[in-house]
Amino acid sequence: MTLATYTKEFSYNLRLAYPIILGMLGHTVVGIVDNIMVGKLGPAELAAVSLGNSFVFIAMSLGIGFSTAITPLVAEADGKNDIEKGRSAFHHGLYLCTILGILLFGIIYFSKPLIAFMGQPEHVVTLAKPYLDIVALSLIPLIMFQAYKQFADGMSETKYSMWATILGNIVNVILNYLLIYGIWIFPELGIVGAAIGTIASRFVMLGYMHYMMNLKKKFHPYFKGFSLKEIKREVNLTIIQLGTPSAMQMFFEVALFTGAIWLSGRLGTTSQAANQIALSLASFTFMFAMGLSVAAMIRVGNQKGLEDYKKLRIVALSIFLLATFLEILFALFFVLFHQYLPQLFVNLNDAATLVESQEVMAIAANLLLVAAVFQISDGLQVVVLGALRGLQDVKIPMYMTFVAYWVIGFPISIYLGLYTELKAVGIWLGLLAGLTAAALFLYIRFNYLTKKMIQEQEQEQEQEQEQEQEQFQVQT
Repeated sequence: MTLATYTKEFSYNLRLAYPIILGMLGHTVVGIVDNIMVGKLGPAELAAVSLGNSFVFIAMSLGIGFSTAITPLVAEADGKNDIEKGRSAFHHGLYLCTILGILLFGIIYFSKPLIAFMGQPEHVVTLAKPYLDIVALSLIPLIMFQAYKQFADGMSETKYSMWATILGNIVNVILNYLLIYGIWIFPELGIVGAAIGTIASRFVMLGYMHYMMNLKKKFHPYFKGFSLKEIKREVNLTIIQLGTPSAMQMFFEVALFTGAIWLSGRLGTTSQAANQIALSLASFTFMFAMGLSVAAMIRVGNQKGLEDYKKLRIVALSIFLLATFLEILFALFFVLFHQYLPQLFVNLNDAATLVESQEVMAIAANLLLVAAVFQISDGLQVVVLGALRGLQDVKIPMYMTFVAYWVIGFPISIYLGLYTELKAVGIWLGLLAGLTAAALFLYIRFNYLTKKMIQEQEQEQEQEQEQEQEQFQVQT
C-alpha cells in the first residue's frame, strides 16, 4: 500500500466527520464559554466551576461512552439495509440512555457532600455546590440527546447533531451573558447563571434533534411504534454488553483528567484554575480527533456489515493518519501561542486579583507545552478506539485503557505533582504517559484483529474455491 492509498480517503473522511467535529466542539464550547465568562469574576469562581464540572464530567463520560454502543449496531444494520434491526437499536438505546441519565443525576446529587472531604479550598467548595446541582440535572437531556445523535451518526446523517449543538451554544451564550452578570432585567447570579445556561441549552438541543429528525422521511420507519411493551431483554443486554465497556473506557480517561483537577486543587486555587484553562483548550482541539473517532466507528461498522475487511483496514488507517496530521498542527499552535492563550480566561484589569491571575497565566502557559505533546497521543488513541468500537471489540480495550491510565499514568501524576518541584506540570506529564501507553496498546490490538480477520476470510475463500473445484471434478 502506498501513502496515496490512504490519503485519497481523507476527503470522504472529512466530509463525514466535520459535522461530528462541529457538534463535539459545541459540547466543549459550552464549557469554554462558561470558563471565559466565569473567569472574569475571579480565580475562585473559575476553580469552583472546575471542581463542579469534575464531578459532572465523570458522569457524562459514562453516559456518552454507553451511548456509543448504538452507533456500530445502527451502522452495521444500515450496511445490510436492515431497517428493523436499526430501529430496534435506536428504540432500546434511547430507553436505556434515559434511564442512565436519571440514575447519573441521582448519583451526582446524593454524592455532592463528598466535595467537602477532597482537600479543596473551603470557599471554592461553597461556590461549587449550587452550580453542581443544576449542571448535574442537565445530564438527563444530554444523555437522551446522545441516543438520538449516535443513531443519526450510525445512519451517516451527521449534520443534525451539529445544528442542534450550534443552536444550544447560542442559547447558552445568551443566557450566560444575561444571568452571570445581571444584564437588563435579569438577576446577577454568577456561576449559578452559567449552570442555568447549560441546562437550558441541553433541553433545546434534545428538542431540536427530535423535531428535525422526525421531519425527514428517511427516519419515519425508525420513529414509528415506540412502545415500552416492545422493549426486549435480549436487545437491552446486547447494548449493555457493548455500552458498558465503552462507558468504562471513556470513564477511565475522563477520571484520569478529573484526578488531575483534584490533584491541582491540592496544590492551590491558582494551580486548579490554570489546570482548568489548559484542560479547556486541550479539550477543544481533542474534539477534532473525537469527531474522526466517530467517523472511524461509522465507516468500520459499515465495512464490517459488508464483510470487506481489506477496505475496512484501509479506511481505518487513513483516519488514523489524518488524525495524527491534525494533532501535529494543534501541537505547533499550542507551542507558538502558549503565552497568549491563557490571557483569554483571566481579568487583568482587576487589581484585587491581578497577582493571582498572573500566576494562573504562568502555570497555564507551561501546561500548554505539555498539552502540545500529548495532543498526538490523545488523538491517536481515541481514533483507534473508535475503530475498535466499529468492530464491536470493547472488552479487551477496556482493560488496556485501565492499565494505561490508572496503572501507568495516574501514579506518575501523583508522584511528579505532589512530591517533586514540577507540581502542576508533573501532573500533566503523568497524563502524557497514560495517553501514550493507551495509543500504543490500542493500535497493537487493532492491528492484530484486522490482520486476523483478513487472514480468516482469505482462508474461507480458498476453502470455498477448493470445494467448487472438487464439485466440478465430480460432475465432469
